Amino acid sequence: MTGQELLQRVRKIEIKTRGLSRNIFAGEYHSQFKGRGMAFSEVREYQPGDDVRSIDWNVTARLNKPYIKVFEEERELTVMLLVDVSGSRNFGSISQMKRDMMAEVAATLAFSTIENNDKVGVIFFSDHIEKFIPAKKGKTHVLHIIRELLSFEPATTGTDIAGALQYFTNAQKRRCTAFLISDCISDWYRQPDSSKQMEKAIMITANRHDINFIQIYDRRDAEMPDIGLLKVKDAETGKRLWVDTALKSVRDNYAADWTKQQTALSTLLTKTGTNYITIRTNEDYVKALMHLFH
Repeated sequence: MTGQELLQRVRKIEIKTRGLSRNIFAGEYHSQFKGRGMAFSEVREYQPGDDVRSIDWNVTARLNKPYIKVFEEERELTVMLLVDVSGSRNFGSISQMKRDMMAEVAATLAFSTIENNDKVGVIFFSDHIEKFIPAKKGKTHVLHIIRELLSFEPATTGTDIAGALQYFTNAQKRRCTAFLISDCISDWYRQPDSSKQMEKAIMITANRHDINFIQIYDRRDAEMPDIGLLKVKDAETGKRLWVDTALKSVRDNYAADWTKQQTALSTLLTKTGTNYITIRTNEDYVKALMHLFH
């Protein structure tokens, strides 16, 4: 992609997603994610009816009178986008590739953030952390994020969601709202140790932050077409093989494996109380994001 082509794509996404953010999502974003945290404001003398759990014992001991801590809602929010840049995102069978929809969804969330004068940052991950862009405010910062979303090429092609979440919780100490955007294709659910690691990572993240999963997938991730003998390549491992898609057993096994993965993911996210939505590349992501915000 040339520099001029990149600028044109950035501009196109800016026009589309900024309009959505301003006209559709800003109100929903504000009502759902603003003011969730509480920040210390001041101490004042205890009054009958105050919650005794708010007593500041250090001040109380120093002044020999009961004092309580007063908190107020935090009005400035930090939003972090955890974006999967593994090899499997470079696929699309209908109107667009998964990576393109991921970029649009991330851009929409980023513009929604700055419309409310909040900060937004990004973590790109594959099977390790590829790039970390610290949270900042402003249109210039968001346009930089969009350029990276469109042009960034990872060093490796695998997927490690648990590792990305662990890095995020270590890097982001202050409570924030996070959106993990991925096709969620990996083999974590096949191995007990990997499943436990994934569950632990999600639970720790959910306890410290407001984490939301956005799964973006293609219809061919879920079902295989009947088109005869087909040579396929695993985008993350590079493995190639011939598949006879004319065999119903092959197509059924492929669909069953996808169902198994989705069931494992849904069960895990429900168990940990994590909000999530799934969006297919030929579907309208606006409705899905509205559903998530509601």
